Amino acid sequence: MKNKNNFFPGIARFYRQLAVPDALHVHFNGAGGNLGAGKYNDGSHENRGILAERLADGMKRAWESTKKEKITASDISWNIEQVALPPAKHFESLGEELKNKADNPVFISNNISKVIWYNRCMAGRKIDICCLSVGRARILHMPGELFVEYQLSARAERPDLFVAMAAYGDYGPEYICTDIAYQQGGYEGSDASGVAPGSEKIMMDAIKNLLHR
Repeated sequence: MKNKNNFFPGIARFYRQLAVPDALHVHFNGAGGNLGAGKYNDGSHENRGILAERLADGMKRAWESTKKEKITASDISWNIEQVALPPAKHFESLGEELKNKADNPVFISNNISKVIWYNRCMAGRKIDICCLSVGRARILHMPGELFVEYQLSARAERPDLFVAMAAYGDYGPEYICTDIAYQQGGYEGSDASGVAPGSEKIMMDAIKNLLHR
């Protein structure tokens, strides 16, 4: 949920914290790299409140419909898949550009993390994709700003389980699009993505492996 209203989830969380003070309310963003909050996300203070109230209402109804299940220590596990994502081609020249623009602090601050990510990839460093299993629940912990298709595919992969996803972990890859998105154009699939086409299969395979362990 991007742009000037991207903090309305925090307002909704605050409302619910007041309503249920004994529970800690934590916001995990799922795979929302290509999602917005719709027609109300125009940055106005009035609509910011509308968005927060609607989200808080959904949180309230979800809380009231919670179903508890007994678990033991053997029902809890933490699994990791390490993957090597192909870096974006346009990152190749950034290192040299940083040297040539050493007197441009804005350019450096905007791009130095991209150079670090590219160098990590070239050094063969892999990135962790994790899954917390708690009984019938699976919570995937993912890197970057993932497209929602990854979360939908994860849920479809194991319809017999409760599958949730928290993205925006290791932010080196930045936007991780579906392969077709790189052909369709748009902001996310342009210079904002730190990975190249081909990443989709790598990510999906890791998700499937984790969900079927």
